[in-house]
Amino acid sequence: MARGLPGRIALGILSVVVTTMLGCWLLRPAVPRSITISTGQPGSSLYWMGRQYAKVLARYGITLNVVPSDGSRQNLERLLDPGQQVDVALVQSGVARDQQAAELMSLGSVTYVPLLVFYRGNVLTSLSQLSGKRIAIGREGSGTRELSLKLLAANGVTPGADTMLLSTDGLEAATQLVDGEADAVILSGDSATRALMLRLYRVPGISLMDFADAPAYTRRFSYLDEIDLPPGILDLGRRIPPQTVHLIAPTVELVARKGLHPALSDLLIEAAQEVHGKSTIMQRAGQFPNPIARDFPISEEATRYYRSGKSYLYRTLPFWLASATDRALLLLVPLMVLIVPALRLIPALYRWRVRSRIYRFYGRLLAVERKALALAAGDDRRPLLAELASVEQSLDSIRLPLAYADALYILREHIVLVRARLGVRRKRPLHG
Repeated sequence: MARGLPGRIALGILSVVVTTMLGCWLLRPAVPRSITISTGQPGSSLYWMGRQYAKVLARYGITLNVVPSDGSRQNLERLLDPGQQVDVALVQSGVARDQQAAELMSLGSVTYVPLLVFYRGNVLTSLSQLSGKRIAIGREGSGTRELSLKLLAANGVTPGADTMLLSTDGLEAATQLVDGEADAVILSGDSATRALMLRLYRVPGISLMDFADAPAYTRRFSYLDEIDLPPGILDLGRRIPPQTVHLIAPTVELVARKGLHPALSDLLIEAAQEVHGKSTIMQRAGQFPNPIARDFPISEEATRYYRSGKSYLYRTLPFWLASATDRALLLLVPLMVLIVPALRLIPALYRWRVRSRIYRFYGRLLAVERKALALAAGDDRRPLLAELASVEQSLDSIRLPLAYADALYILREHIVLVRARLGVRRKRPLHG
């Protein structure tokens, strides 16, 4: 029996562990080993970003499935559609409506996608001067098209009459401009590479529009920033561009569904830091990623990461071990509030358990003594003496810790006392 209590204690501890693991699974599921990101068309900068993120996450044993798309509009629709197996996406700011933005969360802005307007003919100083012209504004579903339509409408330029909006972008749109099939093209950082910009700069009669009124745009449209293209940034030897060109630019946000696991949020931001942290022709080193969210509320996990970086567990332990420990602590810490006081009761319970094995013999001894007191002078005492012998025999097989041996010897003395009483004839009181 003495060995039963440690077994019960071990069983109790095992129950706590199992309960903790079950609670962790229910309250904070294990980190998914595979997630999906919606990016852009193959060959675009958005698609390239997704591929780079996948390489970083692979180092931690996480598979990032990179799914191509038509652009930011389709990426947003996939995130909002519960039937689509998309966990995170790259979305250009200015695309989402308020109601849509409230259903998702941002992990931060990761890069600029400046708007570049290349045109033919006389100097262009305002988008309003594009009225009546053929303008390539990007393919359906792209962030470039969404932004182009908003900015053109703000300048009074709408399709109809002589104004023709062409659904082309990138190299195709640039070719149309060079061949005279378009009067202007609106490119974004997603479709305009440095090589393509240099090619257009070198074509006689084609120029890049300077957004001299960029401050007005950034105040009218809160998701736009003003950035400069310094002289010579594209080609120092030929000094292209020859002077500073003012541009306006939305940002690309890393947007996720609200159920994204916190550990994956950290990994994605870490990947963004590795991919976007260097300087480019459009940004300075360390400028991205950042917690400046334009359309979507920044997540609490992202805010914590930008403020203090990885948690201590993920900084010091391998990813899989940190993840498991984090889940255990989530439930174990509050459980300790209950477990610690309970542990203090164990010694008292143990003492009671050991002594109770002695006390049950006292119950038998007390019964014998009461029967002895009720016997008359000539009554047979052998049954009671046999019961005492049985009690003594039971005591020979009992095993107790040395600390409780005194209780066993005291019981033996009490048995001797009761046996002595059985050997003395009880005197009846005299009457009258």
